[in-house]
Amino acid sequence: MTNKTLDYYNKNSEAFIQGTISADLKDLQNKFLNELNGNKILDFGCGSGRDTKCFIEAGYDVDAIDGSIELCKSASAYTGTQVKHMLFQDLDKENYYDGIWACSSILHLPKSELKDVLSKMNRALKDDGIIYTSFKYGDFEGERNGRFFTDFTLDIFKSFIKDVDNLMIKEYWITTDVRPEREEEKWLNLLLQKMLS
Repeated sequence: MTNKTLDYYNKNSEAFIQGTISADLKDLQNKFLNELNGNKILDFGCGSGRDTKCFIEAGYDVDAIDGSIELCKSASAYTGTQVKHMLFQDLDKENYYDGIWACSSILHLPKSELKDVLSKMNRALKDDGIIYTSFKYGDFEGERNGRFFTDFTLDIFKSFIKDVDNLMIKEYWITTDVRPEREEEKWLNLLLQKMLS
């Protein structure tokens, strides 16, 4: 993630939290949890801590990380669990998580870094483990509103991950943004699964 993007979240953490903490993602969360074959989740770029809190309250064992130190502080206070200050590129677990939740988070990585991070996420999963992730729908890559974004259509994403070993698209669907005034924005939602090697 670019320093500019992290600076944006550190400077605008309160406004970002206010705009996202009450977003209703129950359908997405339930879809993810229904696919899980275990209890250990990584919230990969947890932002406000909204989803971490939901998963903990549902009885799951959750690790949460974020690259913004200000979001880590706020999310730790909100969730009652210690959110680790960490960049996506520093993930080094192996065969550890049943599921990784990367909701609107890894979309801030340029494609040149994203493939390596997806490989690290895959390594961190147990066999048959799943990843939920989401990207703004389109083919844009670059800076928008002070942050870096990589957008995907399904075809572009399929082509992008074909050389990430042992990772397949289990399911995909398109949604509109759940935040007020943002209904015209489309999102590509993906459930990815680690295949047995």
